Amino acid sequence: MAAMMRQKRKQILTITALIVALVCALMPLGARAQALVQTIVTDPLTGVAIEGYDVVSYFTEPEPLMGLPDYEYVWQGVPWYFASAANRDVFMRNPEIYAPQFGGHCLMSLSRGFLSDGKPRLYVIEGMKLYLFYSPANREAFLSSGVGTMTTATNNWHRLMQGLAGPAPSVADAVAEQVTGAGH
Repeated sequence: MAAMMRQKRKQILTITALIVALVCALMPLGARAQALVQTIVTDPLTGVAIEGYDVVSYFTEPEPLMGLPDYEYVWQGVPWYFASAANRDVFMRNPEIYAPQFGGHCLMSLSRGFLSDGKPRLYVIEGMKLYLFYSPANREAFLSSGVGTMTTATNNWHRLMQGLAGPAPSVADAVAEQVTGAGH
């Protein structure tokens, strides 16, 4: 009886593996990439940029505020939420100023050559630009590092974003200009 149960489990696992392989093979490459990593970090359940935080509030408030669906603006194919109509309107005029750099991916991870989603509550504003981090340790590592970290992250971002789904954020170009012209 036990041998028969093991055999049934093996058959079920084999059939499941074949189905998964078939689905992956039939799924277009673009859909597979989109399922993995986006150019702009979004909430996996809602699709909203940086978990629904109001990116303008990072610059205007002591702590970032949660945005509301009532004040939504779609930029680069991604919905962004804002705490007020005024913040939404400010963002609409110049999104590159307020959007997180590197699409919200962790700056330190990029400087090390890989992507990880930044967390909206782990951030630094440096040179009037918003940077998100995957962990407190990554944020602290950035704060104790020099401009070389920013340059390396920018170079890696240009290389890594080629394989991401979605439009290439223009904020990457702004970061490259800041790094080459800032000299901090």
